[in-house]
Amino acid sequence: MPKAELHCHFVSVMRPERLLQLAAKNGVALKSDSVDTLLDFDNLVDFLDVFNAAHEVLVAPDDFATVAYEGVRDAVEVGSLKYREYFVNPLNFRARGLSYGFVMDSIADGLAQAKADFGVGFGLIAAVNRAHGPESAVDLVAEVAANPRDYVLGIGLDDLTAEGEEAPLRFAEAYELAGRHGLKRTAHVGETMAASPQNVVDAIQTLKVDRIDHGYRVVDDAAALAVAQGSGIPFACTPVSTRVLSAWPFDPSHRIARMIAAGLPVTLSTDDAVFFRTDIATEYRDALPPMGLAAGDAKRLARASFEAAWCDDAEKARYLAQVDAAFLALDHLLDPEARS
Repeated sequence: MPKAELHCHFVSVMRPERLLQLAAKNGVALKSDSVDTLLDFDNLVDFLDVFNAAHEVLVAPDDFATVAYEGVRDAVEVGSLKYREYFVNPLNFRARGLSYGFVMDSIADGLAQAKADFGVGFGLIAAVNRAHGPESAVDLVAEVAANPRDYVLGIGLDDLTAEGEEAPLRFAEAYELAGRHGLKRTAHVGETMAASPQNVVDAIQTLKVDRIDHGYRVVDDAAALAVAQGSGIPFACTPVSTRVLSAWPFDPSHRIARMIAAGLPVTLSTDDAVFFRTDIATEYRDALPPMGLAAGDAKRLARASFEAAWCDDAEKARYLAQVDAAFLALDHLLDPEARS
């Protein structure tokens, strides 16, 4: 089944062996040279320590381009990926002296080669790291606006504040600036039990987002859920990460299943594929059946991912036509006698 992925952090498509190789090449000391130890964490804070360390191993243009290219190849091979949008935290690379343009262009070079070889479209989202504070967020948005690139589609909001909070309203000024410059907007909110359903409401009503990343807590509050339902805003959900970071079992009571049942426009992605030992096919195959969702649900979710993508209308129409054609072929394989 062809798939689009709208919630993918760039450094997290790095193959584990590539992470170790680049760490050795660029003189970066990781907490372990064992992949199993590196990928062993119990909560969001522990994960973010490893996630942030992964940025340090990327130094040269070829480092970024190779990771980008390999990430696409792997997702095509195991998950029939057709389109993907990546979160990139430019400020996470500043300690190495790497500029916004250098980072984005180096990644785009690898993705463009992968598009030429595999036909997979892409876009980049400049992500605000909450740990750097609201002022740095405004500065980043200003830099994105002053240095436009066709493949940079908008801004996002990830990581946690110094206090370990989502606190979306602290970044209202940056989001207002992004809106004035015509940038798309999304935000990680309502992700874990430590987050509030109100954060989803604040992202919709104050940050004026075009999409929500995670947002699971929205189903825990009737008023928040009503706001989300009325907005029509898509949610980019990542099932495996909820099992890894929150220990939520895959069953019909899972918040993603409840979001789907409530009629929210849900899409599926990997979030941090390598770190969570997942891929885009696994997100569908392992999560949906135990949640009580069937093949028809998987098709609707897959199509919704293309519909919620930030590529231009002509490109989106081409992908949707390919998806619908693939569904016809898949339906025939499942039931050769059926005709709609």
